[in-house]
Amino acid sequence: METERQLQVSSNSRQHNGGTSFFKTCFNGLNALAGIGILSMPYAVSQGGWLSFMLLIIFAMICWYTALLLERCMNQQPLIKSYPDIGEVAFGYKGRVVIASFIYVELFLIAVVLLILEGDNLEKLFPNMNFTIIGLNIGSKSSFVLITALIILPTTWLRSLGALAYISVGGVVTSVVLIGCVVWVGEVDGVGFHERGKLVNLEGLTTAMSLFAFCYCAHALMPTICNSMNDRKQFSKVLLVCFMASTIIYGTVAVLGYSMFGDHLKSQITLNLPTNTISTKLAIYTTVINPFTKYAIIITPIINAIEEKWHLCKRRPISILIRTAIVVSSVFVALFVPFFGYIMAFIGAFLSVAMSWLFPCLCYLKMNKAARRFGLELIIIIAILLIGTFIGMHGTYISLMQIINSVKS
Repeated sequence: METERQLQVSSNSRQHNGGTSFFKTCFNGLNALAGIGILSMPYAVSQGGWLSFMLLIIFAMICWYTALLLERCMNQQPLIKSYPDIGEVAFGYKGRVVIASFIYVELFLIAVVLLILEGDNLEKLFPNMNFTIIGLNIGSKSSFVLITALIILPTTWLRSLGALAYISVGGVVTSVVLIGCVVWVGEVDGVGFHERGKLVNLEGLTTAMSLFAFCYCAHALMPTICNSMNDRKQFSKVLLVCFMASTIIYGTVAVLGYSMFGDHLKSQITLNLPTNTISTKLAIYTTVINPFTKYAIIITPIINAIEEKWHLCKRRPISILIRTAIVVSSVFVALFVPFFGYIMAFIGAFLSVAMSWLFPCLCYLKMNKAARRFGLELIIIIAILLIGTFIGMHGTYISLMQIINSVKS
């Protein structure tokens, strides 16, 4: 999902020089949906049990439908180019501010998740990487978070991210490689697919739903992708292809991982793979490449918003200071709240549900008077709003409690 930010950065620059084809648009959409959420899919199913797998499909259908609602909003106002634009047309300047704020908070927390991802996976490869600085012992995971931040920091100082866009590893390629490695571990490396798991686990069902919500929140990118097409009328078909393909990818990894490790799954499937095997190293190396190339792209919208608000920040020294401060703050959060699964669940429940369930429905109802007439469409939208509100509130509470309890322990 984090790869959507690469295009969000350029939402103000049109890409209508011929436009992108149907195939390329499908690839961009799938690349946005099939992000780091794939790593947590087996863990999500282990939290909710096998029956929660049905919720994955239901969530995909709901998010596909709400993405269609965003498209309908854009069709009513051809000048709309971004998600905040939709909020402004529907609810004025306050609508823009609210939606933009949710996007920026989500971006910052995803940047934190990327650092945690690096620390977890690199620690698995090199478990004895410890440092002592001024008498302070720094463990392997914290060391890799700091090293990653130091390597990434200079890339955040670049004003043009064109070069980074070319070297970014596509989420689709990462997903295919990861699936291949998991299958190899199960079939060739001898782990097997013998775990039966639980049919349903009510205690962890909320966490599972929050993680599912995280995986399907690419809505901030939808207007940008739609505007980039040479034939916008085909965008609904693009959405159908992308959501179906991403669900197949997520479902495949979930079934394979849960069948291999059952209730012993960790927050990332790569952390369960046996050490000292080529397939495990390939999976982890593929996983850790993405944060190095995407971190700067992810935080750039935050930087641009700050620089546009305070023009003084556009001066080169102050700009570098602001960018460094954002990196440092994300490092502090990653070090003190190093819980990949819990943070993802919080993002999913609090931010993703709002961005992909609630806001599209509210904006569509506000902009389309006909939709407010009693009928099947209104019933569906109200149901999504009610269910989304419940999942959002309950999931946010559960994930916050998990984070607080983990910090205390």
